[in-house]
Amino acid sequence: MTTTPTTTSSATTSAAQALFTSLSSGSGVDTNALVTSLVQAQFAAKSDALSKQSDTITSQISGASTLMSNVSQFAAALKTLATGGTLQSQPVSSNTSAVTATAISGAKLSGLSSTISVAQLASGQTARTTTPVATRTTALGTGQLTLTLGTATYDSTPAMTGFTAGAGTPVTIDIVAGSENLDGIAAAINAKAAGVTASVVTDADGSAYLSLKGASGTTQAFTLAATTDPTGNLAQLNVGMGASGTALTTVAQNARLTVDGVTVERASNTIDDLLSGVKLQLVGTTSTTPVSLTSTTPTDAMKGAVNDFVDTYNAMLKTLNEQIDPKTGPLRGDPAAQSLLRSLRTLTTTQLLGSAAPGTPTTLGEIGVKTNRDGTLAVDTNALTHALSVAPDSVEAMLSFSSNSTDGLTAALNSISLNASSTLFGLGASTKRYNELASSVAKQQDAISVQSDAMTTRLTQQYASMNAKVAAYKSTQAFLKNQIDAWNKNG
Repeated sequence: MTTTPTTTSSATTSAAQALFTSLSSGSGVDTNALVTSLVQAQFAAKSDALSKQSDTITSQISGASTLMSNVSQFAAALKTLATGGTLQSQPVSSNTSAVTATAISGAKLSGLSSTISVAQLASGQTARTTTPVATRTTALGTGQLTLTLGTATYDSTPAMTGFTAGAGTPVTIDIVAGSENLDGIAAAINAKAAGVTASVVTDADGSAYLSLKGASGTTQAFTLAATTDPTGNLAQLNVGMGASGTALTTVAQNARLTVDGVTVERASNTIDDLLSGVKLQLVGTTSTTPVSLTSTTPTDAMKGAVNDFVDTYNAMLKTLNEQIDPKTGPLRGDPAAQSLLRSLRTLTTTQLLGSAAPGTPTTLGEIGVKTNRDGTLAVDTNALTHALSVAPDSVEAMLSFSSNSTDGLTAALNSISLNASSTLFGLGASTKRYNELASSVAKQQDAISVQSDAMTTRLTQQYASMNAKVAAYKSTQAFLKNQIDAWNKNG
């Protein structure tokens, strides 16, 4: 930014004013005005030129910053729109009571057609104590509990009929004095973060129960055993075969479903590795009728996005043209601003898709975005509607964004934005150059201020000395005149 020139020091100003006050008494000349005029005559032209140069540089810095901000915000807004999902084909489930589906960002879902049958939902094993404890803070006793994860079999009760420990090491949980109540035991289990969550439930009478829940999936079954139990009270928390103090409310099992005739299992009801680009959420089982999964293309949203892009482009182009106007634009000679204009002008003809089937549109111009004589853009509604009708995938791909791809309008605009802000060759470099010029001008203005102060002081002292001498001459002249007048009178 432009630096404000150094002002005359208060000491210099005070000294000058003190001398100015004593001037004019001898010679009769207004030396105050004379000194001011002489100093202005010496420095006014240079000072005025530097001031105008400073104003110009300030306008250039402001203009470059405005353009960089505009194109950056344009690219960011387009990216937000492209990644928000509103321009992406979405999966449609025929039975959302059994299966819901969402598109994974950047996925191409046009033409999606699958059938899904859900035989079983994934669930986690849940157990709770059956004998109430007076309160959640009632002491049970100290000792150790051992938590083991693995695979279990269950009967229809459900009760555990078999258990095979997994490969992981069993977790030992110490129950110490002061924490030997249900609240303390639940906290100790949760502190291990071993895949089982404990909580304390209180009924209407204030009696407390311990509830334990594992993660979903067949391999996430668990047993809990009091391995050190001096008082014998911790054994009522045992979970597993033969445990009498707890009961199972749900069992550990996988989701089981059939997708396009292929039966699969998953440990979770949230599945994103079966259908490309689709995340499934299983919420219920199906009976005899499978769920049909298709897709819908957001045609109206894409039309709106293209029109919004054109409107924003034209507004940004207007600002750019004002900045590079050959007569009045502060950036009229800036090569980076001209380069930005050239880049924007090529957007409608830039290949936005690296690979596409022959005959399908790959540029904005081919989907109805045309360039007017003045450089602004306009939308041919009929051409856009036709493109969305015959090649919706291509239009969607142009408007989509993926961090792993250089395809799409967002990627093209991001590239323009990065080049515009480059400190090597873009407007970032221009801004750096203008700031250096501003610093140089400020230093020159500081130097002029110092020289002006010095000249003012020097001339003031010179004219003060002259006035003193003139005053002395006048005093001598008056004395001689009085003497002569006295002689003539007496003669």
